[in-house]
Amino acid sequence: MTSVKTPEEITSMRTGGKKLGGILRELLLMSTVGVNLLDVEKHAKERVLEVGGQPSFITVEGYPFVTCLCINEEVVHGMPRDYALRDGDVLTIDIGMMYQGLHTDTASSILIGNTKDAKKELFLNTGEIALARAIEAAIAGNRAGDISNAIQTTIEASGYHVVKDLTGHGVGRVLHEEPMIPEYVRGEIARTPLLISGMTLAIEVIYAMGQGSILYKSDDGWTLESKDRSLTATFEHTIVIGEVQSDVLTAREV
Repeated sequence: MTSVKTPEEITSMRTGGKKLGGILRELLLMSTVGVNLLDVEKHAKERVLEVGGQPSFITVEGYPFVTCLCINEEVVHGMPRDYALRDGDVLTIDIGMMYQGLHTDTASSILIGNTKDAKKELFLNTGEIALARAIEAAIAGNRAGDISNAIQTTIEASGYHVVKDLTGHGVGRVLHEEPMIPEYVRGEIARTPLLISGMTLAIEVIYAMGQGSILYKSDDGWTLESKDRSLTATFEHTIVIGEVQSDVLTAREV
């Protein structure tokens, strides 16, 4: 399915994305020491319904939650469960919403608590920089590989590793559309999908402090974690491709 959208669809995604960005901001602000992940999930579900949306992730067969919540070495698809956040945890919140029949998708990772940890703060800051550079590369006429290159070079320059088994993706009429956007350059950039004005993409920066290899946790069949149990993080925005620059649809405006 193509990720190029009509102007009317982009208008709906822009409205839905703004609402979703606001919800993620609320979830990040409430995520403090002692808060239970089940309460984060509960608030997410309430707010998605309140703004007139429907949870995107329940459209994935077998997944029953509104959010994916990952702690420390957990990479993606973490299931909300009875866990109280601790000082020094790194929490990743990933959430998608369908609004007027169209999906947007966004994620962010934060350090929990007030204890300063320069190593973790640098790690998280690098992911935010990588996402900003990836979005800068995501303009009409460039290639999906240009986005991948921006992610990979930024992450690796800081001594970290991207998770090569996971990708960003087109998004809109369904949660996951073409093209897939790897975290690293696969082959020649010129042979990767061409970016066209009106494409809507969920650009994801998924990386680890260690080697970036992943495996499934044994207890739930969904959560992927770093094989070496190193710290991981994810930063994601839904964007619409433009001729000169792309617009972020899921910005967390104050």
